[in-house]
Amino acid sequence: MPDFSNADLPASVRHHLPQRAQEMYRAAFNAAYKGYAADARHEEIAHRVAWAAVKRCYVKDGNEWIERR
Repeated sequence: MPDFSNADLPASVRHHLPQRAQEMYRAAFNAAYKGYAADARHEEIAHRVAWAAVKRCYVKDGNEWIERR
């Protein structure tokens, strides 16, 4: 599953995050997926790492994710 495009992201990511945040999520996911390949839960871990990366740069305001200033 690593190295997928933004179109392959889960609907919860595609429909809610801005394009730049989606790219950030995808890059973090791909790196974590490869980095934790030896762990049986590597896909779950990769999603958690990706959301953490997004939350460092974006904050949810109501139903919208906005970039932190």
